[in-house]
Order: sequence, then structure tokens, then C-alpha cells
Amino acid sequence: MEGKALLFKFLGGVDAIPIVHRARSLESFLTLLEWIEPSFGGINLEDVESPKCFILLEEAQKRLKIPVWHDDQQGTVTAVLAGLINAAKLVGKSLKSSRIVLFGAGASNIPLYRILRKLGVPAENIVVLDSKGVLHPDRDDIDRLFLSHAWKYRIAVETRGGGLKPGAGLEEALRGADILVAASTPGPGVVRKEWVAQMSRDAIVFAIANPIPEIWPWEAREAGARITATGRSDFPNQINNSLVFPAVFRGALDVAAKAVTDEMLIAAAFELAKHAEERGLREDYIIPTMEEWEVYAKEAAAVAVKAVELGVARRTTTYKEEFERALTIIRVAREKWAKLWEAELIARPPEVVA
Repeated sequence: MEGKALLFKFLGGVDAIPIVHRARSLESFLTLLEWIEPSFGGINLEDVESPKCFILLEEAQKRLKIPVWHDDQQGTVTAVLAGLINAAKLVGKSLKSSRIVLFGAGASNIPLYRILRKLGVPAENIVVLDSKGVLHPDRDDIDRLFLSHAWKYRIAVETRGGGLKPGAGLEEALRGADILVAASTPGPGVVRKEWVAQMSRDAIVFAIANPIPEIWPWEAREAGARITATGRSDFPNQINNSLVFPAVFRGALDVAAKAVTDEMLIAAAFELAKHAEERGLREDYIIPTMEEWEVYAKEAAAVAVKAVELGVARRTTTYKEEFERALTIIRVAREKWAKLWEAELIARPPEVVA
């Protein structure tokens, strides 16, 4: 949590304070959030397991009048969406007409399903799988899911298993699929080369489990995938939440937003994708890196303007105004860090060895 607070400041110029607590029940956690709400402009939830994370986030968003954020959900979905937007452009496919497989039905892929539907992807084009196979309305445990996991149940009913039979697994799901987003169990070998080989031509494979992706990116490419992405910094196309949360909070705080909506996440994703496209898309470059720090100001501006447009901002702004404001705030924060490093008042971060 301390490291995340540092990233908030260095990448977004956002002051963040880690708060560790003993609240365990849903109601006690929500009460805690209500108690501390007046002291903060926004709240980032950390390390809340599925499905509790969905319940907590949704209820907190109803009760609080400041942005409440869960990075494993909102940060991941924004970064994944940005990568998918540009990957689809490179291979000449439309997300709306692609067959998309979401492997893993946890904190990352369940909100990704929701966002894809908001973008107009038909439910029948999406297959979602958990550890027991495809989410399907005729699955043996569907009644239990109705009581214990409303989000999985809803996906099963809406997608009807993406046209697959109950009990189907990833191998069947990948036959003819255009896109795989795997956010499941660390690999390697969780996703097999022979399964990827059955995907459509110019397939897109995002394997974002850490520290080891579900399939090594070179194995996916050998099997026919044209574009691959992982969660690791030592491989091309890193899908990293740190590209998102500092910028989203920067924009939301600067307009005193009451919430962070899905529409604001989509705006941030398209801004990330646009920045990478302007720099020149390649199969090994579909999303910016954290070193391209100006992108955080662009994201902040897109988020702030969308908040104003949606009526959840307490202050108005334009894209140009917020971009310049955010750019200045972030630049000053980074310059302060640089001065502290130069003066050897704090240790420099270790170099990343690929």
C-alpha cells in the first residue's frame, strides 16, 4: 500500500495515505468508509477478494459522494480495454463483431464483460469461463451461483455460454475465437499452444496473470497469435494498472467528482489508446509505457471532461485546462523526486533488469 501511494504521487501528483484497518464484515467496512469520507477526495480499495470486491464497491459507490475505486477491477479493465482497442485496429478487426473469450471470472474479467457490453459487443459473442468451465445457464451449479455470485449468474444468463454446451472448457471456447483475455491462474501451460492454434487468423492473446502469464507470449505467437500482451514489464505490451489509477484520480480530484463511472473508464481507455496510436502502433507496442508520463495528463483531462459531461463533477473544466493543470502538477511532483534523488536524501529506485 505504501508503494501504491508512491505511484499515486510520482505518476499522478496525487497525495495518498495508506490506511490499514481491522474491518472484516461488509457493513463494518462500509461504515469505516463513511466515517473517513469527509477527509478524502477519493478512496482506493486494495486487496479485496472476489466476489466480496463487487459487493463492496457497488455498495460504497451508492453510499459515498466521492470516487470509490477498486484497482483490480477498474484499473485492470481500463488498461485491458486500451490494449484491445489498438490490437483490434492493428489486425483489422472490430471489437463489436469479434468472438471474445474471457478466461477467469474474477475481479478483472467480470467488469471487462460489463464494459464490453457497454461498448456494444453482443452478449452472444462473449464466452466467460471460471475454474469449472463456461458460464452457462444450464450448468449444474447455476442455482448456487444465483445465491452466491450474482455477477457470474448474470453473465451465464446473458451470454448463454456463447453458444457452447454446458461443461465446455477453454479448449472448446478458443476454437475460432478472435480474442482471448486470460486473467486466471499463473502459468505457464495454463493456456496451451494447441488451443491457441485453433483460434482465428490474426488472433489476439492477452495473458495477464502474474508473475507468470498463462502462456508465454512467444508460445502464443508460435501458435499463430499475431498480438500478445502480458502483465510483465520485461515483455512488450505490458497491461499495467499503474497506467490508469494515478491519472483517473488526478482528473476526478481536479473537478471534485462525486464518482468514477464506467463512462469515465472508457474515456481513459480511449485516451491511452489514442496516445499510443499517435506514437505509432506496432505489434509490440499497443499501449503506452509508464515512462511516457505525459499520457497521465491526457488521461486526467479525458476523465475530468467526461465527469463534467455526465454531471458528476462539482467543478467545470475543458480538456485543455485540465491537461495543462494535470501536466504541471505531475511535472512538479516528478521534479521534486528528481531533486531528492540527486541530493541523495532518498534512495533511487532499483533498475529493472530485463
